[in-house]
This record gives sequence, structure tokens and C-alpha cells, in this order.
Amino acid sequence: MSSVRLRPPAQRGEPRAELHDRHEDGHRLHHLLWRLGPGFRVCSSAVLGGGIGPRAWVLNAQVPGGYPRLDPDRHLAEIAAAEGLTGEGAGLMTAAEVAAYTSVHDGGVTATVTTGLGVRGWAAAPETGRRSGKAPVDVPAAPFRPGTVNIVVAVPVPLSDAALVNAVATATEAKVQALLDAGLDCSGTPTDAVCVIAPEPGPEGGEPFAGPRSTWGARIARAVHGAALAGAGPAR
Repeated sequence: MSSVRLRPPAQRGEPRAELHDRHEDGHRLHHLLWRLGPGFRVCSSAVLGGGIGPRAWVLNAQVPGGYPRLDPDRHLAEIAAAEGLTGEGAGLMTAAEVAAYTSVHDGGVTATVTTGLGVRGWAAAPETGRRSGKAPVDVPAAPFRPGTVNIVVAVPVPLSDAALVNAVATATEAKVQALLDAGLDCSGTPTDAVCVIAPEPGPEGGEPFAGPRSTWGARIARAVHGAALAGAGPAR
């Protein structure tokens, strides 16, 4: 596995996406990389390094359609190792063309979105395996499907734990608004992921709110909406 950087590195203290090119199993693929270093933490639903905590990097990696592997976390760790990344990071995965990412800035917030909408639908769908009037039927877990709208948001101010969770919710709301504004009859794909990057709070704590009517939440919402709308129309 080899990788070539297609964008300049981020400046220290200012997380920016680097676009990299790699060749893997006969495929030319791309991934986005944020080199955070010390002093940042991440709140995410990422398949690798999800949750809330300090992270040294974030990776959003493209994989081929019909992805055959059942260990996406290990695969992402392999890509990170090939980049020479160390420390704990967060890794997301998608079958979308990562080089076609969209990015919007708003008041210091940057939202970067990769959009894959080949398998989409509504979040509240009928339960698979449940028959009317009968007990639920056990259904084997479905394999990981990296179709995926992936959202990475970089916020320049520290956020409290609650505000980080709120930021993920705000980003998700803005994504759904963008899909509807693009004329799509869906709330996303079954494997969408969100990642919020912010500086670690000091003794004074972080910003307490990131809902859509708070100062930073409003900026998150507008940035995510703009990036997701640009990526979704026309639908990919």
C-alpha cells in the first residue's frame, strides 16, 4: 500500500484536510487526513476510535464498492500505519469518491463532507425480521456497507462533553435538511458517520452549547448544510 499527498499539510493548530492518493489491490483510491497532534479531542461515531477523547488524527478513507472485508477498523489502522500516523486516531470509511469531497467554512468552523448516496432511506424504517403480531425474529447482523455520507467538522474553540454531543446532533440535522433541500426522499444512508474536532478545554471548561441556535452550533449547521447540499446535488 502506497500513498501520495495531493494537498499541502495543515498548519499547526489549524486542522485542515489533506487529500492523499493510494493504490490498493489494483484500485486507485483516495483518503482525507487531518493531522491534529496534541491538544485536540474528537467526538465521533467513527468505526475506528469512535466516542469522545483525545485524538492525534482523523482519517476518511475510500474503499471499493462491494467492499469485501469484515474488519474495517483493522483496515483503517493499516492505512493509518502506512501514513506513519501514531497515537490514537479516528477512522471513517466510504465507497464514495473521496476526491470529490465538499468543504464549507463559516465563522471559523469548517465542514468537510464525502457523499455516497447509492443506498439511502429513512432512519425510522420498519424493523427487519419482525412479523406482525409475533415476537421479533433474530436476524444475523448485516456486513459493513460503506456507502455513506461522512461529515468531519473542525471547530476552533473548546467544547464541553455535552456540546460535543450536541454538535454531532446539529451536524446530523443539517445533513438531513440538505438532503431534503436537494430533493432527495431520505434522511441519509445506513452507515453515515459524523466526526467533530475541537481543542481540548482548559480549566475554565469549553463552550456549553452547540445546538443550532447557539453561536457555534449555528455555524456548524450552516457549514454542514452547505457542504452536504453541494455533495448531494445531483445525488451521487
